[in-house]
Amino acid sequence: MTPGDNGASPPEDDDPFGYLYADGQARGAQPPSGGGYGYPNSVSRVRAVGERTYGQQVSYGQPPQAAYGQGAPQQGSHGQPSAHYQAPETLPGGAQAGRPPARPTSGRRGPNTKGLLIGAVAVVAAVVIGIGIAMINGHTDDDKSGNQAGTSPTQPQPHSPSPTSSGKPTPGELPKVDGADKSLQLAGGAAGASDVSGARSADGSYVGGLNQVGASVTWTVSDIPEDGPYTLFVNYSTSGQDQSMSVTVNGKPYGGKLGLKNWRSAPDGAFDKGWTKSYAWLTLQKGSNTIAVSCQPGDKCNVLIDQMWIKKGQVTS
Repeated sequence: MTPGDNGASPPEDDDPFGYLYADGQARGAQPPSGGGYGYPNSVSRVRAVGERTYGQQVSYGQPPQAAYGQGAPQQGSHGQPSAHYQAPETLPGGAQAGRPPARPTSGRRGPNTKGLLIGAVAVVAAVVIGIGIAMINGHTDDDKSGNQAGTSPTQPQPHSPSPTSSGKPTPGELPKVDGADKSLQLAGGAAGASDVSGARSADGSYVGGLNQVGASVTWTVSDIPEDGPYTLFVNYSTSGQDQSMSVTVNGKPYGGKLGLKNWRSAPDGAFDKGWTKSYAWLTLQKGSNTIAVSCQPGDKCNVLIDQMWIKKGQVTS
């Protein structure tokens, strides 16, 4: 083929802006009027909004027929829509008014935020419950330690014994004295000692040196509650043969001897095995009284005395 003018171009080859160029003008292109491309016999493909009808065929260059019972469309002014424009939702099969478009779904799921929230709430609840239990237990433990005695017994604290004071008993008790108490008056060779074991006194001391005539132990008893019968108890040790000594109360002889038998059957000289007790029934007056245990002619006084005490009435223990 040779180059040349092949005549009018088909509509699809028309340049809508041909009138702007020299060759287009030479071919007769003119500015469009009425919606054409600008070339002679060109086909106008521009339609006003709303001119498209459904179910009808429209020929190029012919006015469209009325659609759905309405009159022929009117050409709107430039920049304004046709008066016969209908929104898609008003047409049959169009979108429904007020319904949002469906959300596209994909195969992937988002994070399980509901499960994470439940897990966080469970952890917080567990922490709160643990703190509450700890506080309750702590409070309960404080109450127990303050109001109840411990399960372990308390060990007694060691202390140094002190001799019992003569003549001044503790409230509710009658007087009691140890053999080495300074309130005792020792005479005639009697003296305190602690060589022999087994004495019941607080410090293990006793009065010895009584095995000679004239030896005596005198005890001034205070705080006797009333006149009447009382019992004098003497804790002593003897060995070998039975012994006996004289007793005086407020300077008056007791009606008999104070029996000091070898109830333990201790061998002669084994004073550590002969510790026992004896008693004498006395009549005392209210207040202060002086009691003396002495070795008089005819007495057997090979004894050690470590304690004396008073009980009300005539008793044996």
